Amino acid sequence: MSQLFFGYFAGMIAITSILVVALRNPVYSALSLLVMFFHVAGLFVTLHAEFLAAVQIIVYAGAILVLYLFVVMILNVKQDDRYHSQWRVAAFVCVPLLIESIVLLSGAGATDPGSRSLQSEPNDPIDTDNTLAIGKILFSTYLFPFEVASLVLLVAMIGAIVLAKRDIGESDA
Repeated sequence: MSQLFFGYFAGMIAITSILVVALRNPVYSALSLLVMFFHVAGLFVTLHAEFLAAVQIIVYAGAILVLYLFVVMILNVKQDDRYHSQWRVAAFVCVPLLIESIVLLSGAGATDPGSRSLQSEPNDPIDTDNTLAIGKILFSTYLFPFEVASLVLLVAMIGAIVLAKRDIGESDA
């Protein structure tokens, strides 16, 4: 059963990734990206990495996608008439989410002890605290790359502010 879930999530990730690149309307492309982020989170859940799934939804589906949509809205992309009737794309995006919800809800009520569910057994070695393990590894083994990544992001943020301030200053003159 876990291979079936993996196949579904992997297939939907591949399809929506292609849609992100193939769709001409940037808003539809961002919506495909949102669906892909949720399926990546579902893939993390099947791997018993619930913390990473929550981070995937909060950081990527929440923050990064909103940033993408802000950029799209700031660029003020012209809307073509050919994009007004995209019901097939909406159905293609919504039907897999509906099927996923039905499958997950139908599997949630299974109480047969012989059936294997997504939850780990009490004696399973996967039953450790994921957040604690990630924190220990992140702040011991990978402390230097973590700090370097934070400095790179800080430099990028300062550079973006300087470039934006210079553009505002030039438009005033």
